[in-house]
This record gives sequence, structure tokens and C-alpha cells, in this order.
Amino acid sequence: MSDLELIEAVKANDYETAVKLIEKGVDVNQQDQQGWAPLNFAAGKGSISLVQLLVEKGADLFRTGRDQRTPYMIALAAGRVEVAKYLRTAAEACGGKKTEGCQLKYCKGYRLGSLRKYPDWNAGRAVREQNNQDTERTDRLSQSNNLTEDGPLSDDKVVFIHQDYSVTESIWHNENVLFVGADSAWKEFCTEFLKFKVPDDLDMIVPNQSRS
Repeated sequence: MSDLELIEAVKANDYETAVKLIEKGVDVNQQDQQGWAPLNFAAGKGSISLVQLLVEKGADLFRTGRDQRTPYMIALAAGRVEVAKYLRTAAEACGGKKTEGCQLKYCKGYRLGSLRKYPDWNAGRAVREQNNQDTERTDRLSQSNNLTEDGPLSDDKVVFIHQDYSVTESIWHNENVLFVGADSAWKEFCTEFLKFKVPDDLDMIVPNQSRS
């Protein structure tokens, strides 16, 4: 009989055999040549019953193979929404980082005129306050607030708000920064007035409707 019989049972979606093997004392964290454990396979297949069984029996929620992906990350990649939600909740319950290794960088474009409606819009001042130990960078950022090599930035200029609520001229984070602000007032303006929201990683996946 294979040394990886539990993995084989999970791959075959054989719940009853998996239960029997675990009751016999088979290692719930056994790994194949690629480093995948039963929970990795169950997460990819979207088998919620097997995932719950393995977690309840002590499967390592953060076990990774050679691909460096946790079961949660595998479920996300496979579009297994129910499994991903369950694994994230389980990880939170044991103090794990729910999205470690899969945090998506995000930005959204807005016309600069909309951002200038923020009562305290003054990127130069904001940057100076937060970078007072970096004079050269402060000067560069404050100058870029309203000017480019081609002249003043118009209200129609499309700029980008990033996941940390900073604003840049292009989609590239930390390049050509116009505004650095993360206080509650700026965040409220972004969410309430601009309707800016950093999507949760579960918002970004396409549900996999296939049966496994």
C-alpha cells in the first residue's frame, strides 16, 4: 500500500476512506514529492467536507510545498470560495495571518480635480510632515504635487490611489508620489466621497463552480 494513502484518498475525494485512515493513525500532514499535504489537495479540489475533516484532525493550515503556497492560497487560486473562507476563518482562530503571501497590490485611477476637493489637500505639506528626515525626497515630492516637466497638473489629470491611500501620477506605487496620507479623515474622504475600497482577496477570485 502507498505511503501516501491519505493523499490518494483525498485526491479521489474519498471521505470515508480518509476518515478510516486518520482513525488508524495515518499522518494527517504526510507530504508528496512536491511537498503537498492532504489539506493542500483538498483545498485545490474544493472539497469542503475533507478540508473540515483534515483541519479538525490537526492538519497544518500553513504547510507549503515547493510552490510556497498554503492551502488557503491554493483555494484562492482554484476559485474555491467556500473552502477559502473556511480556511481563512480557521487561520484567524489560531492567530495566523489570513492573507500572508497573497496580499494583492491595488490602485484605482481618479481625476485629480476630485482629490483636490479634499479640504486638506496639500500634498507638499503632507509629505513634509511625514518625511521631515528626508529633505531631498520631500522637496522632490512636494514639487511634483502640482507640477510636471510639462507644467501644472490639471484637474483632468488621472492619478492613482493605492492600497495604502497614497496618491501617485502613475500606477507604480511609490513613484512620482503626489500625496502621502493615511489618517482617518483622508481615508474617510476616499471611502465616502470617492468610493475607494481596497478589495479583499476573496473579492478578486472567480468562483469555481465545477464539482470535484
